[in-house]
Amino acid sequence: MTKKLYRSNRDKIIGGVCGGLADYFEVDVTLVRVIVLVLMFAYGFGILAYILAMIIIPREPLSGI
Repeated sequence: MTKKLYRSNRDKIIGGVCGGLADYFEVDVTLVRVIVLVLMFAYGFGILAYILAMIIIPREPLSGI
């Protein structure tokens, strides 16, 4: 079974990008959110990267519907 990267429907605050990355890499979602915040404030390209990820990464398919 191959792993696919999706934006999360469960662990989301804005777009589900951090939740999807955490699921894909099997790490805690809080760690991913802290890394994204550091990138946003320290280097400035984090906001652009997050917006691009929201556009590029597909939403997780709804299961059971």
